[in-house]
Amino acid sequence: MNNDAALLIVDVQNDFCPHGALAIAGGDRVVGPLNRIAEHFAAAALPVLATRDWHPPVTRHFKEFGGVWPSHCIQESPGAAFHPALRLPQGTVIISKGSDPDSDAYSAFDGRSADGSSLVDVLAALHVRRLYIGGLATDYCVRSSVLDACRAGLEVTVLTDAIVGVDIVAGDCERAMAEMARAGAVFRTADEVIISRGKLQPTV
Repeated sequence: MNNDAALLIVDVQNDFCPHGALAIAGGDRVVGPLNRIAEHFAAAALPVLATRDWHPPVTRHFKEFGGVWPSHCIQESPGAAFHPALRLPQGTVIISKGSDPDSDAYSAFDGRSADGSSLVDVLAALHVRRLYIGGLATDYCVRSSVLDACRAGLEVTVLTDAIVGVDIVAGDCERAMAEMARAGAVFRTADEVIISRGKLQPTV
């Protein structure tokens, strides 16, 4: 693994997983692959970052205030917590987004770290040039984060076994994948990334 790489885990929160307020069918399937690759990054002393939707109770993002989504991931609520099976390594940088009640903030690049730094500034401070991205959801926050990462000049790998989409309109996920590819992203499974470094035997 190049020492200029980082892992970005997008919005693996209770409200986006089964039984959550805005549940994505099979959303919890991303947890296993993300745990494996996060462990690999941590063992290689490479940065791991995790975004979370962190909405105020009143925001135009929610249906009752003019948006398109039911209320979800309200700050400090159980639904906003990371999935309990997600094993974030010690030192994971948490990026919170959606705190502005006037912004949808789909992209990780709309978020801020605990000290108020933008994701661009965090990545620059860590000397990151290659970003590996997985999480939820393919056609919304993953898509937006990948496109912004490509625009920022980063080399982006999407972890295909660690993303799940909403697909409100049939084909949304397929279109999102095509758009990410056109922007320059490449696609690998988490295990392919790890195996390429000789750290893990293929799963059966």
